[in-house]
Amino acid sequence: MDPTNLERFETYRPLMFSIAYRMLGSITEAEDIVQEAYLRYQAISPERIVSHKAFLSTVVTRLCLNHLELAKVQREAYIGPWLPEPVLTEIDERLTPGHQAELHESLSMAFLVLLEQLTPTERAVFLLREVFDYDYQEIAAMVGKEEAACRQLLSRAKKHIAEHRPRFKPTPEAHRQILNHFIQAVGSGELEGLLQLLSDDVALWTDGGGKVRGAATRSVRGRDAVAHFLLASTRLASEGFWFDIAEVNGDPSLLIHWDGQARAILTIEIDRGRVREIRVVGNPDKLQSVNRALRDAEEETP
Repeated sequence: MDPTNLERFETYRPLMFSIAYRMLGSITEAEDIVQEAYLRYQAISPERIVSHKAFLSTVVTRLCLNHLELAKVQREAYIGPWLPEPVLTEIDERLTPGHQAELHESLSMAFLVLLEQLTPTERAVFLLREVFDYDYQEIAAMVGKEEAACRQLLSRAKKHIAEHRPRFKPTPEAHRQILNHFIQAVGSGELEGLLQLLSDDVALWTDGGGKVRGAATRSVRGRDAVAHFLLASTRLASEGFWFDIAEVNGDPSLLIHWDGQARAILTIEIDRGRVREIRVVGNPDKLQSVNRALRDAEEETP
């Protein structure tokens, strides 16, 4: 590839990766999509490209749409709840090029789970318009739809997300404070204190991918059921585990370690000062990127 074109590609790599991760909810798959976009970019004559940004965004979007169609069967056969692959956003800056606040907010586990409930095309239109600020003409060309159809898709997507988002999102400081109280209550086995932190209709989702002993293969719902499940899980945990708090997908989250690796990541979603959703990713395949980032950060520390 011509050095100038390679430089252009690298300029837009964070944007492409950022789109792909939000579309697919997977670091590994997003990396594969960007690599495929590189091969396609390499194969086309530069004179045929009017806008390199638009071309590369289109390639990535269409690759993601095709991938989601193929992944549908795999996700239906997945053992237990499927959750997005977590990313340490305080370390990995590929997902927030320019550190725009709206890009950071769109990384939360809660937001990515909501995107999963949209059709692939609704998801693409919503992200391209609301997160990445493309105009309707550009979006129509990217997804192969008329502008009017894209407006309708966006309207449906926005309605769904507005209906299912928490009405009162806490500040990062309040989020961290509630997480600390949650950790203290679970760690001490304090049932009453834990019950006070949970909303009546709280739900717990555990993604073990069929590879983690004790992971629930269905959601656990209701304050009493969730509290007892959490306390029982803590009592059954292996000795020697330890935890810390890190920024995962833009929110303070609990990293659980043992044997020198992160073995699970717990995130909470808060509404009206109470925990209404708890999501735990323990599938070791989905923690590979996190552990790689932790190792790299440790090696870079003087």
